[in-house]
Amino acid sequence: MNINTNYDNLEQSYLFSTIAKRVNDYIAKNPDKKVIRLGIGDVTLPLCKTVTDALHKAVDEMGVQSTFRGYGPEQGYDFLREAVQGYYKKHNVDIELDEIFISDGAKSDLGNILDLFAKDNVVLVPDPVYPVYVDTNIMAGREVKFIDANGENEFLPLPDKSVKADIIYICSPNNPTGAVYNKAQLKEWVDYALSNKAIILFDSAYECFISDENLPRSIYEIEGAKDCAIEFCSLSKTAGFTGTRCGYTIVPKNLGKLNKMWVRRQTTKFNGVPYIVQRGAEAVFTDEGQKEIKVNIAYYKENAKTISDTLNECGIWHVGGKHSPYIWLKCPNDMKSWEFFDYLLNNAQIVGTPGSGFGKNGEGYFRLTSFGSKENTVEAMERFKRLFK
Repeated sequence: MNINTNYDNLEQSYLFSTIAKRVNDYIAKNPDKKVIRLGIGDVTLPLCKTVTDALHKAVDEMGVQSTFRGYGPEQGYDFLREAVQGYYKKHNVDIELDEIFISDGAKSDLGNILDLFAKDNVVLVPDPVYPVYVDTNIMAGREVKFIDANGENEFLPLPDKSVKADIIYICSPNNPTGAVYNKAQLKEWVDYALSNKAIILFDSAYECFISDENLPRSIYEIEGAKDCAIEFCSLSKTAGFTGTRCGYTIVPKNLGKLNKMWVRRQTTKFNGVPYIVQRGAEAVFTDEGQKEIKVNIAYYKENAKTISDTLNECGIWHVGGKHSPYIWLKCPNDMKSWEFFDYLLNNAQIVGTPGSGFGKNGEGYFRLTSFGSKENTVEAMERFKRLFK
């Protein structure tokens, strides 16, 4: 038996596990201190009533012989796929039903989709980057190249035509920086992918935070994208499904064999998302569900504005926070990322995420999120002002 030695090339621990250990150690030594967590991107508001009503109804159905469901279709029930299709239609994007695949979340599919690609593909990711993009390819032994996202390009890098890549990761609104590509910028990426015969893996998990109609919520708003892009989305941040687990992936039939290959992969390795969860997800896309989840999103966006306004008052450079739950700031006084993490934790009991955990270009930067309560966010920013204003 031989093990996959590519795992030896991974960082020793997942970023958020390291953060959790440091915070727990601090709390153990300072039990009287109130720690406010503005780090990991988990939601805090509960599922909306329309969703929980649908979940309850589906649970009752599962307890009755005539409405009980066993194995469902691996690609997802048509009722949910049709709801997703209608959601895209509202944003002027036409997707065929058999191009929509229901999953247990974007994170899973972003890793699982790599089953379709040969090991010798060259992968291009921005730096800083969501660690899953890099780690899943390192596990498979692929070559990973990085394109620099930095303050000069406001963390929205554009393609370098001298670089050859086969698989390209784009996340917009971006995790960790909160930066958002406009249509012209995404068109450059689509043209680059087409010219290189490459595939774009487009992570749109935070599209619901975009409020400017001129900014694309789907890469399929860009001409030519259906010929070169697979899109992943999640209900985790859209509707608070982080613990309920549901998302969807779009694999256009324009991509040739990839659509049928994904069907084959899913039918072999996946038994589908539970019926109960899919009924809850369906409710997200109803008129009432959309109305309710927009209230939650507005709540998080107000928190983001509170953080952004505070940083402006303190004269601290940052991006994100307007069309994203993430705020990406330059560490004050030229501190390093982990140095600033410790400084905030020890002096203000605020937890954020060191930018260096997302790549070398994240060094000297820091991520805060808007997923806390309004009260905690306001209190955290008052503490922040006392340190830096």
